[in-house]
Amino acid sequence: MTAKSEPITQRWTLDALRELHASPLMDLVFRAAGVHRQHHDPNEVQMASLLSIKTGGCPEDCGYCPQAARYHTDIEENALMTVEQVKTAATRAKGLGSSRLCMGAAWRNVKDDAEFEQVLDLVRTVNGLDMEVCATLGMLTPNQAERLAAAGLYAYNHNLDSSEEYYKEVISTRGYEDRIETIGNARKAGLTVCSGGIIGMGESIDDRLKMLMTLASLSPQPESVPINALVAVEGTPLEEQKPVDIFEMVRMIAVTRIMMPTTTVRLSAGRTSMTPEGQALCFLAGAGSIFAGDKLLTTPNPEAFEDLEMFDSLGLKPATAYAKGCKPEVKADPGAPGEKTRIKWSRPGHKIERNEAKRK
Repeated sequence: MTAKSEPITQRWTLDALRELHASPLMDLVFRAAGVHRQHHDPNEVQMASLLSIKTGGCPEDCGYCPQAARYHTDIEENALMTVEQVKTAATRAKGLGSSRLCMGAAWRNVKDDAEFEQVLDLVRTVNGLDMEVCATLGMLTPNQAERLAAAGLYAYNHNLDSSEEYYKEVISTRGYEDRIETIGNARKAGLTVCSGGIIGMGESIDDRLKMLMTLASLSPQPESVPINALVAVEGTPLEEQKPVDIFEMVRMIAVTRIMMPTTTVRLSAGRTSMTPEGQALCFLAGAGSIFAGDKLLTTPNPEAFEDLEMFDSLGLKPATAYAKGCKPEVKADPGAPGEKTRIKWSRPGHKIERNEAKRK
């Protein structure tokens, strides 16, 4: 049996994906590994660090998120980090093998204010350290995307989270179409796109596959797709969800790899419950990146030294920055529009019972 060559432009039907996802695990992993080797170095995995530059106080009602102000979690709110704080964190991450820094702020959307000006300074600073700079700041306008690109941002992360249908069961304060629009704004500004989702929120297999179909239908497809396993945090509406089985993660990674051959699949949240053997199977199935460091925004993550030990045992090497793209040049800031861009991001307005119960 030989691994199949997967056409990048293949259009997948839901029935075909159901069949693929349900195929014997060894066959699925073998097929995905073949695709991975055609487009990526199988012994190279990018280490990326995720840094919460502004923590807590988010007005959204995402059922999985401990940073939502309406839920009773033990997350401590922090103001926007300074340039020096971020530079110190980025330098440490780089010293431990990370070639990419993703900065996350607990905002619904980016605003044209002093804090955004500070974020632009943070981007320029990390770009100057020769690290890939990624940001996840919520929804953003075309002008804001252009300003981030001019500051030297390499990638913008905006996850779809789940299928459009199941999204409404997790979040009521924003619409799925806003996610797609923000991704489009980032793409038009010349930024690479990082967009994926979370499994283990109570969604069906079809929901997972429909999310991948939406991502695969984007043109071009996202440069990276994070696959997160829900980390159920006490105080959030999804705190009772059972942990995702490792083989569910392997299947999801393998299917993502086969559907989007050139995309970097990121093994993201949930690694603290995975053994090195389980993670090795994920790498074999096509994962080409991990988030390193002891924390993913606010949830636990394996220590960087543990990851380096695992890499050594598996014969893996950390990828260098810009291995799959050019370093963005810092350009003159186009500035905010004279009259603030007014985009009315949607507020669907429906109520999610479990979210409302946790709010009370």
